[in-house]
Amino acid sequence: MNKTERQSALARIINQKPIGTQEELLSELKRAGIDATQATISRDIREMRIVKAQDATGSVRYTLFRGDSESQLERLANSVREVGLSITRVEFLNVIKTLPSNGNLLAAILDEIKFPQVVGTVAGHDTIVVISPDVDSAIWFNAQYQRAFTD
Repeated sequence: MNKTERQSALARIINQKPIGTQEELLSELKRAGIDATQATISRDIREMRIVKAQDATGSVRYTLFRGDSESQLERLANSVREVGLSITRVEFLNVIKTLPSNGNLLAAILDEIKFPQVVGTVAGHDTIVVISPDVDSAIWFNAQYQRAFTD
């Protein structure tokens, strides 16, 4: 099976079933006749921009991160207002607290925008660490994030 076929099956599975772990994903792929390793699935998840998000029932599951018609900055502002709780700057880092199960989704949006003032993000269940190249960049990012609350 080639990469395109595997990733197509992966997308189909996560759109049809609530999958919350890579183990569940590997099991569903195997059930579909696709043998893959955990490392391969991890790469696919990264390439396909698959993130964990809370669904309507409150369960955390994999979902495809999709862009839509709203601009990236509008999407960030809307997401910050919906799931952002606080931001704290510590030197060249910003620590963002979110509602439970929303850290990965908000970090994916930040990564998609590719701010030059952001080197990268590390996301967890309800916390994101935003790494900037220097203190001035971190101050700028913090101001942009705060502005999203008031727009």
